[in-house]
Amino acid sequence: MKKGWQIFWHVFFWVCMVCFFGLITHNNTKISIEGLLVIFVLYGFINIGLFYVNFLLFIPLFLNRKKYLKYNLTLFIFILLIGFIKYGLALFFKQYVLVRGNMHGVISFTSYYISAFFTSLIFVFLSTVLKFTLDWFLNERIQRDLENQRLSAELAFLKSQINPHFLFNSLNSIYSLAYQRSETTPEAILKLSEIMRYMLYECNDNKVDLAKELQYLQNYIDLQKIRYANKAFVDFEINGLISHQRIVPLLLISFIENAFKHGVANDPQSPIRIVMDIEPEHLYFKMENKKHQFNKDWAGGIGLNNVKRRLDLLYPGKYQMKIDDGADTYTSELSLNL
Repeated sequence: MKKGWQIFWHVFFWVCMVCFFGLITHNNTKISIEGLLVIFVLYGFINIGLFYVNFLLFIPLFLNRKKYLKYNLTLFIFILLIGFIKYGLALFFKQYVLVRGNMHGVISFTSYYISAFFTSLIFVFLSTVLKFTLDWFLNERIQRDLENQRLSAELAFLKSQINPHFLFNSLNSIYSLAYQRSETTPEAILKLSEIMRYMLYECNDNKVDLAKELQYLQNYIDLQKIRYANKAFVDFEINGLISHQRIVPLLLISFIENAFKHGVANDPQSPIRIVMDIEPEHLYFKMENKKHQFNKDWAGGIGLNNVKRRLDLLYPGKYQMKIDDGADTYTSELSLNL
């Protein structure tokens, strides 16, 4: 909130409070307008001043710096002085403040001073509560901002790992085609160009259309089929209606990358099987592939760890991931509330 608006709301609050209590007092005791002006305006300014002296000066200067003794001593002396000032004004406006009708006589110094002292304590208490409440909310907001910045930085780092990881694997595939002088090398480069264009320009938002993400996965599968000279066998089954659903980009690609990298893709009897069941607010993804017994990736592990961490950050409590690393097959499942 801007400073000007803060001042406005503070002034508005105190004016409303003074008018409210003045109206109640006038209706109940029939004090004259002059008496109301003296009691609620003059003494109201004194009490409100005490409120802000504690709020803006004493608490930041002493209490926030853990100078408790100085804070209590300074505040006590200040309240005592305020009490004498109030009584001096009460003597000057005796007919409005100290005289409470013929039946009650004149209020004594002791009675008045004790009442004024405890009234001051109430305003000090209110200002202290308000200060600590505002500081607590401010600290909470700062902590949330810092946490959001930390999470944003971590997500950006995780996402930055995906592109080099994907590019590294894809360039290896195209290098193999070029080394073999395959006629499909230009087509593979074009397909990679389309994939990279999506990754660079379509994935800048937190979420993308599910249809675009599925097309990206299909392009990746097509690229791998080119690499295998169209001898890669993949069953890609999509069930359900794709409409308005959106998903965090580049979330599913690591599962498919792992299947081609560690699994057997050229066995027509055991194809890589990908099943996606799509509902308006839910996505179920399952992938199963035959394991390649001699393919050990000592430098791997980035992909799925990356996926799990992104799921923890972006879909907390909204997903279930299951990995079954069997003797002959590798199965991964993801149930996700979109």
